[in-house]
Amino acid sequence: MTKLHELTELGQAIWLDYIRRSFVEQGDLDELVAEGLRGVTSNPSIFEKAIAGSNDYDDALRRLSGSEQPPAKIYEALAIQDIQMAADVLRPVYDETDGDDGYVSLEVSPDLAHDTQGTVEEARHLFAAVDRPNVMIKVPATAEGIPAIETLIGEGINVNVTLMFSLDQYDVVSEAYISGLETLDANGGDLSEVASVASFFISRVDVKVDRKLDEIGTPAAQELKGTIGIANAKMAYQRFKETFSGERWERLADRGARLQRVLWASTSTKDSTYSDTLYPDNLIGPHTVNTLPPSTLNAFRDHGTVALTLETELLVERARLEKLADLDIDLDQVTDELLEEGVDKFARPFSDLMESIEEKVAELESEWTRMEPILGDYQRAVTGALTEMAQDDVVDRIWRHDHTVWKADPEEITNRLGWLHIADVMKEN
Repeated sequence: MTKLHELTELGQAIWLDYIRRSFVEQGDLDELVAEGLRGVTSNPSIFEKAIAGSNDYDDALRRLSGSEQPPAKIYEALAIQDIQMAADVLRPVYDETDGDDGYVSLEVSPDLAHDTQGTVEEARHLFAAVDRPNVMIKVPATAEGIPAIETLIGEGINVNVTLMFSLDQYDVVSEAYISGLETLDANGGDLSEVASVASFFISRVDVKVDRKLDEIGTPAAQELKGTIGIANAKMAYQRFKETFSGERWERLADRGARLQRVLWASTSTKDSTYSDTLYPDNLIGPHTVNTLPPSTLNAFRDHGTVALTLETELLVERARLEKLADLDIDLDQVTDELLEEGVDKFARPFSDLMESIEEKVAELESEWTRMEPILGDYQRAVTGALTEMAQDDVVDRIWRHDHTVWKADPEEITNRLGWLHIADVMKEN
């Protein structure tokens, strides 16, 4: 029984916010699924790091380089294959949970964030191209994304609604989901075959609010630092419970409709003075999903706390939000700004990814190769050491924060391995 299994018993599914071809091909995803992982999410930033930052995709790029396809189509081919492989690994989870979990998410192009029809068409295309029942298409909760969400749900397409920050957003997103289900039902569709999550971003709220609190600088302002993201999320969960109750919802539930679970995203702490398990520790509750980047997942597996925390201290959380308003910090304005910034945060890596694909294709077409070492008398020793490391699974064990690579006692080792994820953490900042 792992901590991930314990969370499952409390009603929360843990999804991994990460994908990379070698991660799936070499069995790392299988190991996490065996440990209790129940899903995977991706976004343009994750794919940019995976494709541009590794040679995992070089063989595929060589095959695609002569096709004269634009970078966006090459990216799509690479991403779809990764999503299919991950979906196949997670298919047993999907089957065992009768479609409640086991999903892999793929995002529509960030360039379509303000294009309703373009989003609908690309979501349809990606859903059909992946051709797996356990894929979710990520659609941002922009004004233009909301009608797209309703249309897609009405067509039976699984949707992960992303870039959510406010309760107002939640209200229109949940309405789009329920209205979409009603359309699907009216058209004779099977409500039990469509699933959706509503992804609330947590740490980004604290980053932006904390800056404003530092500008105020009073003791009352300092006391609120690092608390508003969680308070906002807990209020969203209360809204979720209100929304998915009553006659309208029960009618759909009787027809097989699934809850649109709340998903916690952006769950890595951006302030080094906060606990690295601050958000996963404090947002545990039934009918929820928490999507964690690798560093946060490893931290939680090592020292996270499993307990029902999502509905604790609700009066305290409401009071914090009231104190924030008393300090003339408008949370609605903050969340509106975060939505626009969020679209840009995904658009820029996507643009970088297109440039990286162009550069890699050009290198491969010019028969560019990596340097190879000529080690002379040292070759035998190096080859022997590398062979021994491979046999002992040293590199993978280091990535798993396995202190036994060095010694039996974990003291002074497992808490020193943050450098493994420093590139990802710093890029987020």
